[in-house]
Amino acid sequence: MLQPSDQDLWFVPLGGTGEIGMNLNLYGHNASWLMVDCGVSFDEPLQPPYLNGEVRESPQATRHSVVAPKPDFIAKQKDALAGIVITHAHEDHLGAIPYLWERFKKPIYTTAFTAEVLRRKLARSKLLNKVPIIEVSSGETHQIGPFSVKWLAITHSLPEPFALKITTDVGTVLHTADWKMDANPITGQPFDNQLYKALAKENILALVGDSTNAPKPGFSVSERNCYDGLLNTIAPLRGRVVVGCFGSNIARLISLARVAKNTKRYFGLYGRSLLNMYSIAKQQGIWPTDLEVADPSHLGYLPPNEVLAVATGSQGERNAALSRLAMDTFPHLQLEKGDTVLFSSIIIPGNEESVRKLNEAFRAKGISVRHSEDSPLPIHASGHPCAEELKLMYHWVKPQIAIPVHGEAMHLQAHANIARECGITKFYVGRNGDLYRLAPQPSIRRQVIPVGRIPLGVD
Repeated sequence: MLQPSDQDLWFVPLGGTGEIGMNLNLYGHNASWLMVDCGVSFDEPLQPPYLNGEVRESPQATRHSVVAPKPDFIAKQKDALAGIVITHAHEDHLGAIPYLWERFKKPIYTTAFTAEVLRRKLARSKLLNKVPIIEVSSGETHQIGPFSVKWLAITHSLPEPFALKITTDVGTVLHTADWKMDANPITGQPFDNQLYKALAKENILALVGDSTNAPKPGFSVSERNCYDGLLNTIAPLRGRVVVGCFGSNIARLISLARVAKNTKRYFGLYGRSLLNMYSIAKQQGIWPTDLEVADPSHLGYLPPNEVLAVATGSQGERNAALSRLAMDTFPHLQLEKGDTVLFSSIIIPGNEESVRKLNEAFRAKGISVRHSEDSPLPIHASGHPCAEELKLMYHWVKPQIAIPVHGEAMHLQAHANIARECGITKFYVGRNGDLYRLAPQPSIRRQVIPVGRIPLGVD
């Protein structure tokens, strides 16, 4: 069994490198492993549709509702696994825990909001009282086996996202997870650049970082600017407005609730994930007390100009609220000519056809459809850094090595090009199953670890 020595520091992605979604990362040192995130993807085939930038998926490929990285490599040596760290509450970072945890049976370290999201998932799988969850606060450091892990506050699109400073006897890594530089976030504190500038003095060996928006120039849009764009887009509309967005984007839900209040509309949520996230945000004291959420069954009785609803299914998922609204099979609301559907989201690669069919179904009914890509105003704000944000991070942190993750081949290469422009002389563009040797001698060994995808039962 492949095992790191006390002189080694290794990075091994089992999921999320060479693809977007289902992140599962391992750090190896001194005969021990640390797992960072354990996520899923939805409506995917078991063969990756993208490999080295090329589309490989056959139209006949069987797609599965929920898919996770194959965990055999670490499950077979679970005694060497020191613990599991979850960086934030997005499905592609924690969604596989209820399905895979019994293969590891190790404690999970995360913050309060993410812990509550995870507990509710575990309750549905009857694992709630079996999984030890250790809650961590911003700035805390925990010793997990031979790994000293410090939680560094960062900004993203939901409460309590964190980067990790992982320190070992042979080197320190900054694992950014998902992030952006947002000076005006809707939830949480603004991005603290001093926190990351201070890392330049700590001789960071490697930065393992988010590549999702690396090909995009400039800076990401602030959530505050997104609120302004949504308000100015919705204010002139006279019919019902339904907004599709990702269920876990608490910041966007708060923005839309404020838009509803300012445009004198009633605000409702359609979809289990949206209602669950709203409930958690209220429980954790994150949801503003002045923003009311109407009973979703009441919205259908209101005049069209008084309705603003948020619905799941922005990627065209079958049986999600948006698809059922398009097919007139939703029990609480029926859309008509003169209504508007806004997509406060992006189309994730691979979902183009399902979203196209959803658009056609709405437009056939005389319903106006507007996507963020086609909007003159910002109605969506990505939670990931664009090129200038990556450049600033590299100038501040000054790592010796750049490891692009969280993206397909084109995203990883664009990230590596940025690191090179910033004077980083060692960078490795790889994919799931590669062994990144960070110490003692940096190198990458290609495809030495068996990886793959497994389908998961839907809870």
